[in-house]
Amino acid sequence: MTTKLERRIKIKYRVRNKISGTAERPRMSVFRSNKQIYVQIINDLSGATLVSASSLGLEACPKKEQAAKVGELIAKKAIESGITTVVFDRNGYLYHGRVKEVADAARNGGLKF
Repeated sequence: MTTKLERRIKIKYRVRNKISGTAERPRMSVFRSNKQIYVQIINDLSGATLVSASSLGLEACPKKEQAAKVGELIAKKAIESGITTVVFDRNGYLYHGRVKEVADAARNGGLKF
């Protein structure tokens, strides 16, 4: 019997074998904890985080709204630093709820993936 975390990590490794971020198309990785949500745009070839955003500094609001604000923020920061296209890495989480909100808000902010 596997735990929820072990299951997520197995899914994460399965997805990460197929995708990787390059300089032209970096990887947008989402991590969600029970209270916060964090997003990084990573160039896997150099191992560097290019842009990051989180819900730590935002005012208290429902988690889905918080996720949407983080998605808009990451899109704004990415476009300012010259990144327009990314590869989305859901990090083993299911694509619904807060993860979907981040992705939709980033798309509306101008990122392509």
